[in-house]
Amino acid sequence: MEAPLHLRDVIELLERRYPPSTAEAWDAVGLVTGELGAPVQRVLFAVDPTEEVVAEAAAAGADLLVTHHPLLLRPVSSVAATTAKGRVVHTLISEGIALYVAHTNADIAAGGVNDALADALELVETRPLVPAPGRDLDVLVVYVPEDDAESLTEVLASAGAGAVGDYTGCAWSVTGTGEFTPRPGATPAIGAVGTHERLAERRLEMVVPPGLRDRVTAALRQAHPYEEPAFSFLATHPPSSSVGSGRLGRLEEPVTFGEFAARVAAALPATAHGIRASGDSSAIVETIAVSGGSGDAYLDAAHRSGADVYVTADLRHHRASDARAEEAAPFLIDAAHWATEWPWLPMAARALDTDCDGRVETIVSTRVTDPWTLRLGTADTGGNL
Repeated sequence: MEAPLHLRDVIELLERRYPPSTAEAWDAVGLVTGELGAPVQRVLFAVDPTEEVVAEAAAAGADLLVTHHPLLLRPVSSVAATTAKGRVVHTLISEGIALYVAHTNADIAAGGVNDALADALELVETRPLVPAPGRDLDVLVVYVPEDDAESLTEVLASAGAGAVGDYTGCAWSVTGTGEFTPRPGATPAIGAVGTHERLAERRLEMVVPPGLRDRVTAALRQAHPYEEPAFSFLATHPPSSSVGSGRLGRLEEPVTFGEFAARVAAALPATAHGIRASGDSSAIVETIAVSGGSGDAYLDAAHRSGADVYVTADLRHHRASDARAEEAAPFLIDAAHWATEWPWLPMAARALDTDCDGRVETIVSTRVTDPWTLRLGTADTGGNL
């Protein structure tokens, strides 16, 4: 019988897909409540950590609640049960339910919120609307006697060099001939003062995050057999990765804007907010930009991308009005914030199922936690009063 997974194990799997380091600086992601050593057998995924959702997790016997939105986005000085958030904290602890948040790090991730929204709308050939900049890496180049190359590689890897994605100890090397002449005052590990030496050396290359340069250098100097090891750091600027804000894709077949708006309404969970659209319903559209959640910030990016339509949530009046006035501006579809992010839940649940080899049960909450509950006085067009 397989040993149960513990909270620390599940968090490690979640953070491989949604690294906390990629969250916005203002965000509050990660573990909110829970003991790392506690066993996890059932996980509930939801958008919001509301009292109703926590009650749902308790009723389902969930050990872990994973939400998209943070519970404590802003600093607090009390979690007394006199407030809604305080009651959530008390209930989570009393019911033994851990709470984990993946917010902006899940927005930009491959397989995250924006990919899920694009998939729900059946977009193909998708890519980030605003690609995340690639992480700068130094390349360490060091020359070491052939007999010491393997041990030095291990030391450098332990210091953080050679980490690429899910792999560690990554290195490239080639063997050649090293030459040097120790001068008076030197205490060479190999050779003698005044004598020109030649020996087999290996040129070793490993990537190093700039923040680890000092630690790797110290490890290199301590482990290298030479009194004065020859090494250098070469700065690199990798291309943008497959992660980033929003997504841009196209439809398999062009449709009218009215037909596409109806597709959005059918694909997303129903809410009182519904779907608002701005554009010519008979115009043909094919290229689609999306951004789950509040998307005002990416209106300009959607315009620059050449998208025919931009699908998002929480568009403000003046931003939308100004954006639509621009030449060749995309048509707009504004859905409920909650609805544009919900499609990530089943995608995230399936991913955790795969990563855990089915050793935990995942549940997706269908509870609508959009704050708007009633809509009145709607009209099909924006005509005069």
